[in-house]
Amino acid sequence: MTLKNIYSKLLMVLMLMVFGIPATKAQVQDSAQVLTLHDFHQLILQYHPVASQAALLTEQARQELRMARGTLDPVISSKLYRKEYNGKEYYTLWNNTLRIPTWFGPELIAGYDQTQGQYLNPEATTPDKGLSYAGISVPLGQGLFIDERRATIRQANLMQGIAEAERVKLINKLLLQATKDYWDWLLYYREMQLYQESLELADFRLKAVKARVQEGDLAAIDTVEALIAVQDRQVMLQQAQLAYNNARLMVATHLWAEDQVPLELKEQTVPALIGSELTSLPQDSVQQLLAIAKANHPDLRKLNLKGQQLEVEQRYAADKLKPKLNVEYNVLQSDFYLDTDILERQHLGANYKLGVSFSLPLFLREERGKLQLTKAKRQVNNLEQKQAVREIENNLLAAFNEWQALEEQIRLQEKMVKNADILRNGEVIRFQNGESSLFLVNSREVKLMESQLKLYALKAKYAKAKTLLYWSAGRIEVN
Repeated sequence: MTLKNIYSKLLMVLMLMVFGIPATKAQVQDSAQVLTLHDFHQLILQYHPVASQAALLTEQARQELRMARGTLDPVISSKLYRKEYNGKEYYTLWNNTLRIPTWFGPELIAGYDQTQGQYLNPEATTPDKGLSYAGISVPLGQGLFIDERRATIRQANLMQGIAEAERVKLINKLLLQATKDYWDWLLYYREMQLYQESLELADFRLKAVKARVQEGDLAAIDTVEALIAVQDRQVMLQQAQLAYNNARLMVATHLWAEDQVPLELKEQTVPALIGSELTSLPQDSVQQLLAIAKANHPDLRKLNLKGQQLEVEQRYAADKLKPKLNVEYNVLQSDFYLDTDILERQHLGANYKLGVSFSLPLFLREERGKLQLTKAKRQVNNLEQKQAVREIENNLLAAFNEWQALEEQIRLQEKMVKNADILRNGEVIRFQNGESSLFLVNSREVKLMESQLKLYALKAKYAKAKTLLYWSAGRIEVN
């Protein structure tokens, strides 16, 4: 067997290893530390500052509700006034009050007053042991069915749902960008591997050509042709390495350790070569995703809950158009301690303090303006909600169409890669038989590389389209 035949067979074996069977990539992955997309997502959800910030939104809403509920806290107050002039005690006033708001409107009241002095106002005079009272204040007009306290608490309750929707939105946005960066990382990793393998093949071919030139089988000019191919692929490899390193940096920006300590990807860490395989989505799944999006999409949930908040605000604004009519009744007794006869009819009819208050603005301009403003806000919110539903539906359908189109393109591109491989191998055989030139072999090989690179790019777009589809439905799969 001549040296020419030996180099030809070795060349064919090397090309099959590089372009036919991905053995080199498998060996590289076996010796490297693989970061899967699932592990990548788990690290992001656990330690990323944006994920921690999103979790704090729920806590903030919980504290807002706690603050709103504080309007129903009982309030105790005590006042002591004393006046003395020229050795005379004018008066000493000691007033103590406990007010207990209730959810349904009325307010429970209890108190104890004790006064003394020579110049007391007669209405402030109390028995020597003081005067205690207990009663209730009831709003019969404004505040009967809703008041500021109840409106605030209901809106704070709804705010928890809004905060949860905002949390999901932040997480979805974070995972979408992180996943896109991961697939770019994988794309450039595959490109770098392909250029590395093609450079090894070109370098091997250069040595083979030099050997054949020495034997007199090829012209010396073929050495220059083979050297140009090596140099061209060195440049392409450097460009691919630059893109890969930048993609690694983008992925590393999403990696954090505990206490918000940034992490860096080790050089031997590589992406997993899985996840971009073709997975057909049934047509009925699109309808299911549309139903999920309408029910749980964070943007729609926020608008829906905001509409409920505005509904509460409108009810409260409408209630402000009513007059303020409050009735207060307190039963009195002549000391601090509760007597057994305080609830007797005779005592209740002879020892009480009753009050009625009424007020109404004559023009109600502030109240009417507030009501109309709230109605306008509800209309704006309803229009935003309708527009959001349409945009979400169309975005989801567009993502699904892209998924299907990329699926067909990938199948077609795989056939093109196979055909380019057949042409390249045929050109190599012709070159071995002296029927072709090294230039044509390199040209066929470049076409094969371009087809493979396009296939890698389509698979990266396909993987991104899957993530975009679920993001459009308001949820991103992390498994």
